[in-house]
Amino acid sequence: MADRVEKSSVKELVKTEDKVVAEKKSTKKSVGLHVRAHRILLHPLISEKAAIAESHGAYTFIVANRANKEDVKKAVKEIYGAKAEKVRILNVNGQVRRFGRATGRTADFKKAIVYLKKGETIGVHEGV
Repeated sequence: MADRVEKSSVKELVKTEDKVVAEKKSTKKSVGLHVRAHRILLHPLISEKAAIAESHGAYTFIVANRANKEDVKKAVKEIYGAKAEKVRILNVNGQVRRFGRATGRTADFKKAIVYLKKGETIGVHEGV
């Protein structure tokens, strides 16, 4: 009988340890999503054309080269708390630049245009 009590108490201890481990994993995962979101959305694109588009609910961001539309939607939701209605992604080729005789090239990048529902806004220019 004593063996049964000890086995059941050991099982309960294992279950509680599993719950504690699961809770730790879940907290790490949520922190990881936030960090990952900041690695997807690198920074907002600030230009005259982008500012005009913002008045119509379209926000432009420079995103990671590996990012896709679903990643961008999740990152906008995580960082700004706004649900993206539509996302368009463009690969922008760098331009050739000259410095005297030498020629160089600007970096290629990926740009995402995020469309929000009417009435929703994002504080992109805060702290700029």
